[in-house]
Amino acid sequence: MLKFTKDHEWLRIDGDVATVGITAYAQEQLGDVVFVELPAIGRALKAGKDAAVVESVKAASDVYAPIDGTVTEANDALPDEPGLVNTDPMGAGWFFKQTIANPAELEPLMDEVAYAAYIESLS
Repeated sequence: MLKFTKDHEWLRIDGDVATVGITAYAQEQLGDVVFVELPAIGRALKAGKDAAVVESVKAASDVYAPIDGTVTEANDALPDEPGLVNTDPMGAGWFFKQTIANPAELEPLMDEVAYAAYIESLS
């Protein structure tokens, strides 16, 4: 299952773990990503609070935790290859994996159709 936030994070749900990254729309707005700071494994995340940092040639931006949970894995490839966020934002450019502390927090998040409509409303 794939979910999206209004802050342009995506979550790929697999059991009780969510893989989190930024959407293609977000990386397009940022431009060429040059640096990524990932959360530490074991860090407790709160929905809506900063979890990671992404810097591009245009700006630096926080990546927010879409739901509560604990970081279980970080994408070790990103510090050396931050451009993966641009070339494959919803694949190899993922940021971190976290536990899903409260599955009910997934309900208000958008599916792919709702997110596409949201993006349309921004232009």
